Formats: sequence, structure tokens, C-alpha cells
Amino acid sequence: MSSGDELRRIALSLPDAEERETWGNATFRVRDKIFVIMSDDGTGASVKATRDEQSALIAEDPETFTFPAYVGQHGWIGVDVHRIGAEHLRELLTEAWRMTAPKRVVRAFDAG
Repeated sequence: MSSGDELRRIALSLPDAEERETWGNATFRVRDKIFVIMSDDGTGASVKATRDEQSALIAEDPETFTFPAYVGQHGWIGVDVHRIGAEHLRELLTEAWRMTAPKRVVRAFDAG
């Protein structure tokens, strides 16, 4: 299972990602746009996603995934960081980053 430290490591491993404290929480951004907000204790996070992905994840595992306050209406997904595996967390964060990063940065990342 994952931890706040692991979330931070994965998020910051993505190109041009940076961490900034906002609203008392760690936020992870690419080019000043947020793609992950971590809870102050590192046990939860709100991750940018599509509404379809949000619905599917909550239906599949309501213990791990929730509809977060404020950003849930925009498709973001609440994640219990301790209940999700590292690979699944990496997939979610990478997808959130892809939705947020400039297209040329994503293309360069995909090119390896």
C-alpha cells in the first residue's frame, strides 16, 4: 500500500512537476496548474480525473475512492492513499498530470 511520501515521490518524478503549499495542503502542479492535492496528514488526496473515471472508480471501490468536496463536481477523485497500490497510484497521478501538462511536454514524456 502507498503513503504520502510515495505520492510525493511519484508526483515530483513527472516532468515539470513542483510542490507548493496551498490552503495548508501540499499541492502538486505542472506549469502552475494543480493536478493533485494531498491531505495535510498524507493519508488522502484529490486527484484530477475525468467524470467517467471518477464514476467508475467510486463504483468499483467506494472504500478507496470518494467524491471530494469542492473539486468532485469537476471530475476529481478522492483517494485513500493507504488503500491503493503503488502502481495504481502511479497510473492515476500520471493520468492527472497528462490532463494538466502542456501537450508538448506530454509528447516529450511519451517519446521517452
